[in-house]
Amino acid sequence: MSNFFVALYAVLPMFIMLAIGFTVRKMKVIEEAHLPVLNKIVFNVFFPFLMFNNIYAFDLSADFNASLLLYAVVAVAVIYGLSVGFALIFEKSNKSRGALIQAIYRSNFVLMGLPIVGNIFGSGRLGMTSMLVTVIVPMYNILAVITLEVFRGKTIKIAKILKGIATNPLIIGSLAGILAAVFGLKLPDIAESVISDMASAATPLALIVLGASFEFASIKRYKKNLIAVIFARLIIVPAISLSVAIIIGFRGIDLVSLIGIFASPCAVSSYTMARQMDSDYELSAGTVVFTTMLSCFTLFGWIYFLKELNFF
Repeated sequence: MSNFFVALYAVLPMFIMLAIGFTVRKMKVIEEAHLPVLNKIVFNVFFPFLMFNNIYAFDLSADFNASLLLYAVVAVAVIYGLSVGFALIFEKSNKSRGALIQAIYRSNFVLMGLPIVGNIFGSGRLGMTSMLVTVIVPMYNILAVITLEVFRGKTIKIAKILKGIATNPLIIGSLAGILAAVFGLKLPDIAESVISDMASAATPLALIVLGASFEFASIKRYKKNLIAVIFARLIIVPAISLSVAIIIGFRGIDLVSLIGIFASPCAVSSYTMARQMDSDYELSAGTVVFTTMLSCFTLFGWIYFLKELNFF
Protein backbone atom coordinates (compact mmCIF):
# COMPACT_ATOMS: atom_id res chain seq x y z
CA MET A 1 0.00 0.00 0.00
CA SER A 2 2.92 2.36 0.58
CA ASN A 3 3.71 2.33 -3.14
CA PHE A 4 0.07 3.05 -3.90
CA PHE A 5 0.17 6.16 -1.74
CA VAL A 6 3.50 7.32 -3.24
CA ALA A 7 1.87 7.20 -6.69
CA LEU A 8 -1.34 8.78 -5.40
CA TYR A 9 0.40 11.67 -3.67
CA ALA A 10 2.55 12.26 -6.78
CA VAL A 11 -0.41 12.96 -9.07
CA LEU A 12 -3.41 13.78 -6.87
CA PRO A 13 -2.38 17.35 -5.89
CA MET A 14 -1.99 18.29 -9.55
CA PHE A 15 -5.42 17.07 -10.53
CA ILE A 16 -7.10 18.65 -7.52
CA MET A 17 -5.70 21.98 -8.72
CA LEU A 18 -6.92 21.25 -12.26
CA ALA A 19 -10.36 20.55 -10.80
CA ILE A 20 -10.25 23.81 -8.85
CA GLY A 21 -9.46 25.69 -12.04
CA PHE A 22 -12.30 23.98 -13.92
CA THR A 23 -14.70 24.74 -11.04
CA VAL A 24 -13.85 28.43 -10.73
CA ARG A 25 -14.30 28.79 -14.50
CA LYS A 26 -17.78 27.24 -14.24
CA MET A 27 -18.56 29.54 -11.32
CA LYS A 28 -17.56 32.53 -13.48
CA VAL A 29 -14.81 33.52 -11.04
CA ILE A 30 -12.45 33.40 -14.03
CA GLU A 31 -13.83 34.60 -17.36
CA GLU A 32 -12.76 33.01 -20.64
CA ALA A 33 -11.45 36.35 -21.91
CA HIS A 34 -9.04 36.55 -18.97
CA LEU A 35 -7.45 33.13 -19.48
CA PRO A 36 -4.90 34.12 -22.16
CA VAL A 37 -3.72 37.00 -19.96
CA LEU A 38 -3.47 34.80 -16.86
CA ASN A 39 -1.62 32.13 -18.82
CA LYS A 40 0.80 34.73 -20.17
CA ILE A 41 1.48 36.04 -16.65
CA VAL A 42 2.14 32.55 -15.30
CA PHE A 43 4.60 31.58 -18.04
CA ASN A 44 6.31 34.93 -18.47
CA VAL A 45 6.49 36.03 -14.83
CA PHE A 46 6.21 33.09 -12.44
CA PHE A 47 7.85 30.23 -14.34
CA PRO A 48 11.22 31.95 -14.88
CA PHE A 49 11.48 32.26 -11.09
CA LEU A 50 10.59 28.58 -10.73
CA MET A 51 13.28 27.49 -13.18
CA PHE A 52 15.89 29.77 -11.61
CA ASN A 53 15.05 28.63 -8.09
CA ASN A 54 15.29 24.95 -9.03
CA ILE A 55 18.81 25.32 -10.43
CA TYR A 56 20.17 28.19 -8.28
CA ALA A 57 21.59 25.99 -5.51
CA PHE A 58 22.24 23.01 -7.80
CA ASP A 59 25.66 21.36 -7.27
CA LEU A 60 26.77 20.83 -10.87
CA SER A 61 29.83 18.81 -9.93
CA ALA A 62 27.88 16.39 -7.76
CA ASP A 63 24.45 16.10 -9.38
CA PHE A 64 24.82 16.73 -13.13
CA ASN A 65 24.07 13.59 -15.14
CA ALA A 66 25.25 13.85 -18.75
CA SER A 67 24.02 10.36 -19.65
CA LEU A 68 20.49 11.21 -18.52
CA LEU A 69 20.52 14.38 -20.60
CA LEU A 70 21.85 12.53 -23.65
CA TYR A 71 19.27 9.77 -23.33
CA ALA A 72 16.40 12.27 -23.02
CA VAL A 73 17.52 14.13 -26.16
CA VAL A 74 18.00 10.96 -28.23
CA ALA A 75 14.70 9.48 -27.05
CA VAL A 76 12.76 12.65 -27.91
CA ALA A 77 14.39 12.69 -31.36
CA VAL A 78 13.48 9.04 -31.99
CA ILE A 79 9.89 9.54 -30.82
CA TYR A 80 9.60 12.60 -33.04
CA GLY A 81 10.79 10.59 -36.06
CA LEU A 82 8.31 7.80 -35.31
CA SER A 83 5.47 10.29 -34.86
CA VAL A 84 6.23 11.86 -38.26
CA GLY A 85 6.17 8.44 -39.90
CA PHE A 86 2.93 7.54 -38.16
CA ALA A 87 1.23 10.82 -39.12
CA LEU A 88 2.20 10.45 -42.80
CA ILE A 89 0.57 7.01 -42.90
CA PHE A 90 -2.37 7.59 -40.56
CA GLU A 91 -3.57 11.10 -41.56
CA LYS A 92 -4.11 12.43 -45.09
CA SER A 93 -4.55 16.12 -44.27
CA ASN A 94 -1.33 18.12 -43.93
CA LYS A 95 -3.10 20.59 -41.66
CA SER A 96 -3.95 17.80 -39.22
CA ARG A 97 -0.61 16.03 -39.61
CA GLY A 98 1.30 18.84 -37.90
CA ALA A 99 -1.10 18.88 -34.94
CA LEU A 100 -0.97 15.09 -34.70
CA ILE A 101 2.83 14.98 -34.65
CA GLN A 102 3.01 17.68 -31.96
CA ALA A 103 0.51 15.85 -29.78
CA ILE A 104 2.50 12.61 -29.84
CA TYR A 105 6.08 13.77 -29.28
CA ARG A 106 5.60 16.98 -27.26
CA SER A 107 4.71 16.49 -23.59
CA ASN A 108 3.67 18.88 -20.84
CA PHE A 109 6.99 18.28 -19.09
CA VAL A 110 7.21 21.62 -17.26
CA LEU A 111 3.66 21.67 -15.95
CA MET A 112 3.36 17.97 -15.09
CA GLY A 113 6.91 16.60 -14.92
CA LEU A 114 8.39 19.03 -12.40
CA PRO A 115 5.53 18.60 -9.89
CA ILE A 116 5.77 14.81 -10.10
CA VAL A 117 9.47 14.82 -9.24
CA GLY A 118 8.91 17.43 -6.54
CA ASN A 119 6.00 15.53 -4.99
CA ILE A 120 8.02 12.31 -4.76
CA PHE A 121 11.52 13.54 -3.90
CA GLY A 122 10.93 17.06 -2.58
CA SER A 123 11.22 20.45 -4.25
CA GLY A 124 14.84 20.75 -3.16
CA ARG A 125 15.93 18.01 -5.58
CA LEU A 126 14.65 19.44 -8.84
CA GLY A 127 18.02 20.67 -10.09
CA MET A 128 18.76 18.03 -12.71
CA THR A 129 15.11 17.86 -13.76
CA SER A 130 15.19 21.60 -14.38
CA MET A 131 18.40 21.16 -16.38
CA LEU A 132 16.50 18.74 -18.58
CA VAL A 133 13.86 21.44 -19.12
CA THR A 134 16.61 23.78 -20.36
CA VAL A 135 17.39 21.35 -23.18
CA ILE A 136 14.11 19.53 -23.85
CA VAL A 137 11.84 22.62 -24.04
CA PRO A 138 13.93 24.34 -26.79
CA MET A 139 14.09 21.01 -28.60
CA TYR A 140 10.30 20.71 -28.45
CA ASN A 141 9.92 24.26 -29.74
CA ILE A 142 12.39 23.88 -32.61
CA LEU A 143 10.79 20.62 -33.80
CA ALA A 144 7.30 22.10 -33.47
CA VAL A 145 8.11 25.19 -35.55
CA ILE A 146 9.80 23.10 -38.25
CA THR A 147 6.92 20.60 -38.32
CA LEU A 148 4.11 23.14 -38.49
CA GLU A 149 5.92 25.23 -41.11
CA VAL A 150 6.56 22.17 -43.30
CA PHE A 151 2.95 20.97 -43.13
CA ARG A 152 1.50 24.37 -43.99
CA GLY A 153 3.93 24.71 -46.89
CA LYS A 154 5.79 27.78 -45.66
CA THR A 155 9.53 28.50 -45.66
CA ILE A 156 11.24 27.77 -42.35
CA LYS A 157 12.74 30.93 -40.84
CA ILE A 158 15.79 30.01 -38.78
CA ALA A 159 16.13 33.50 -37.30
CA LYS A 160 12.56 33.39 -36.03
CA ILE A 161 13.17 30.00 -34.38
CA LEU A 162 16.35 31.22 -32.70
CA LYS A 163 14.63 34.38 -31.49
CA GLY A 164 11.81 32.31 -30.01
CA ILE A 165 14.30 30.16 -28.11
CA ALA A 166 16.34 33.12 -26.87
CA THR A 167 13.24 34.91 -25.55
CA ASN A 168 11.55 31.85 -24.02
CA PRO A 169 10.96 32.69 -20.32
CA LEU A 170 11.68 29.10 -19.23
CA ILE A 171 15.03 29.16 -21.00
CA ILE A 172 15.94 32.58 -19.61
CA GLY A 173 15.16 31.48 -16.05
CA SER A 174 17.03 28.21 -16.48
CA LEU A 175 20.13 29.82 -17.99
CA ALA A 176 20.18 32.42 -15.22
CA GLY A 177 20.05 29.59 -12.69
CA ILE A 178 22.85 27.73 -14.45
CA LEU A 179 25.07 30.82 -14.44
CA ALA A 180 24.36 31.34 -10.73
CA ALA A 181 25.24 27.71 -9.99
CA VAL A 182 28.40 27.76 -12.12
CA PHE A 183 29.77 30.95 -10.55
CA GLY A 184 28.56 30.17 -7.03
CA LEU A 185 26.41 33.31 -6.88
CA LYS A 186 24.89 33.99 -3.46
CA LEU A 187 21.88 36.29 -3.48
CA PRO A 188 20.77 38.41 -0.50
CA ASP A 189 18.29 36.68 1.82
CA ILE A 190 15.45 39.00 0.83
CA ALA A 191 16.03 38.23 -2.87
CA GLU A 192 16.06 34.48 -2.16
CA SER A 193 12.82 34.84 -0.22
CA VAL A 194 11.06 36.67 -3.06
CA ILE A 195 12.33 34.20 -5.65
CA SER A 196 11.24 31.25 -3.50
CA ASP A 197 7.74 32.71 -3.01
CA MET A 198 7.32 33.38 -6.73
CA ALA A 199 8.55 29.89 -7.57
CA SER A 200 6.15 28.30 -5.07
CA ALA A 201 3.19 30.05 -6.68
CA ALA A 202 4.07 29.09 -10.27
CA THR A 203 2.85 25.50 -10.48
CA PRO A 204 -0.45 25.93 -8.59
CA LEU A 205 -1.36 28.97 -10.67
CA ALA A 206 -0.44 27.25 -13.93
CA LEU A 207 -2.49 24.15 -13.09
CA ILE A 208 -5.51 26.23 -12.08
CA VAL A 209 -5.34 28.21 -15.33
CA LEU A 210 -5.01 24.96 -17.30
CA GLY A 211 -8.05 23.51 -15.50
CA ALA A 212 -10.02 26.67 -16.25
CA SER A 213 -9.08 26.38 -19.93
CA PHE A 214 -10.74 23.01 -20.47
CA GLU A 215 -13.40 23.01 -23.17
CA PHE A 216 -15.34 19.85 -24.01
CA ALA A 217 -16.30 20.55 -27.59
CA SER A 218 -17.76 17.92 -29.88
CA ILE A 219 -15.21 15.17 -30.55
CA LYS A 220 -17.04 13.27 -33.31
CA ARG A 221 -14.94 14.88 -36.03
CA TYR A 222 -11.66 13.97 -34.32
CA LYS A 223 -12.57 10.66 -32.70
CA LYS A 224 -10.07 8.58 -34.68
CA ASN A 225 -7.19 11.00 -34.20
CA LEU A 226 -7.94 11.55 -30.51
CA ILE A 227 -7.95 7.82 -29.79
CA ALA A 228 -4.64 7.43 -31.65
CA VAL A 229 -3.01 10.34 -29.80
CA ILE A 230 -4.25 9.24 -26.37
CA PHE A 231 -2.96 5.72 -26.88
CA ALA A 232 0.37 6.89 -28.35
CA ARG A 233 1.07 9.76 -25.92
CA LEU A 234 0.03 8.05 -22.68
CA ILE A 235 0.78 4.35 -23.35
CA ILE A 236 3.10 3.65 -26.29
CA VAL A 237 5.61 6.52 -25.84
CA PRO A 238 6.19 5.92 -22.10
CA ALA A 239 6.23 2.13 -22.54
CA ILE A 240 9.03 2.31 -25.10
CA SER A 241 11.10 5.14 -23.64
CA LEU A 242 10.89 4.04 -20.00
CA SER A 243 11.57 0.37 -20.84
CA VAL A 244 14.75 1.34 -22.69
CA ALA A 245 15.74 3.69 -19.85
CA ILE A 246 15.35 0.88 -17.31
CA ILE A 247 17.39 -1.50 -19.46
CA ILE A 248 20.14 1.12 -19.69
CA GLY A 249 20.10 1.44 -15.92
CA PHE A 250 18.32 4.68 -14.96
CA ARG A 251 16.81 4.52 -11.50
CA GLY A 252 15.48 6.78 -8.74
CA ILE A 253 15.01 10.46 -9.44
CA ASP A 254 16.51 10.07 -12.94
CA LEU A 255 13.81 7.59 -13.93
CA VAL A 256 11.05 9.73 -12.40
CA SER A 257 12.36 12.72 -14.39
CA LEU A 258 11.99 10.60 -17.53
CA ILE A 259 8.45 9.72 -16.47
CA GLY A 260 7.82 13.47 -16.37
CA ILE A 261 9.07 13.82 -19.96
CA PHE A 262 7.59 10.76 -21.61
CA ALA A 263 4.41 9.93 -19.65
CA SER A 264 3.01 13.47 -19.33
CA PRO A 265 0.04 14.58 -21.47
CA CYS A 266 0.27 16.81 -24.54
CA ALA A 267 1.84 20.22 -24.00
CA VAL A 268 -0.63 23.05 -23.53
CA SER A 269 1.54 25.28 -25.72
CA SER A 270 0.99 22.92 -28.67
CA TYR A 271 -2.55 24.33 -28.98
CA THR A 272 -1.31 27.92 -28.94
CA MET A 273 1.36 27.21 -31.54
CA ALA A 274 -1.04 25.27 -33.76
CA ARG A 275 -3.44 28.21 -33.74
CA GLN A 276 -0.69 30.70 -34.56
CA MET A 277 0.73 28.62 -37.40
CA ASP A 278 -2.41 27.63 -39.33
CA SER A 279 -2.45 24.05 -38.11
CA ASP A 280 -5.51 22.10 -36.94
CA TYR A 281 -5.84 23.92 -33.60
CA GLU A 282 -9.20 22.28 -32.82
CA LEU A 283 -7.51 18.88 -32.94
CA SER A 284 -4.68 20.26 -30.79
CA ALA A 285 -7.18 21.54 -28.22
CA GLY A 286 -8.84 18.13 -28.07
CA THR A 287 -5.56 16.29 -27.59
CA VAL A 288 -4.55 18.62 -24.74
CA VAL A 289 -7.88 18.28 -22.95
CA PHE A 290 -8.31 14.54 -23.23
CA THR A 291 -4.71 13.46 -22.65
CA THR A 292 -4.60 15.73 -19.59
CA MET A 293 -7.83 14.25 -18.24
CA LEU A 294 -6.79 10.65 -18.80
CA SER A 295 -3.23 11.16 -17.62
CA CYS A 296 -4.54 11.29 -14.04
CA PHE A 297 -5.01 7.53 -14.42
CA THR A 298 -2.07 6.68 -16.67
CA LEU A 299 0.50 8.74 -14.72
CA PHE A 300 -0.68 7.14 -11.51
CA GLY A 301 -0.39 3.73 -13.18
CA TRP A 302 3.15 4.28 -14.46
CA ILE A 303 4.38 5.64 -11.12
CA TYR A 304 2.70 2.88 -9.10
CA PHE A 305 3.90 0.13 -11.46
CA LEU A 306 7.53 1.28 -11.47
CA LYS A 307 7.49 1.91 -7.72
CA GLU A 308 6.18 -1.62 -7.15
CA LEU A 309 9.14 -2.92 -9.14
CA ASN A 310 11.50 -0.87 -6.88
CA PHE A 311 12.90 1.20 -9.73
CA PHE A 312 12.78 4.31 -7.52
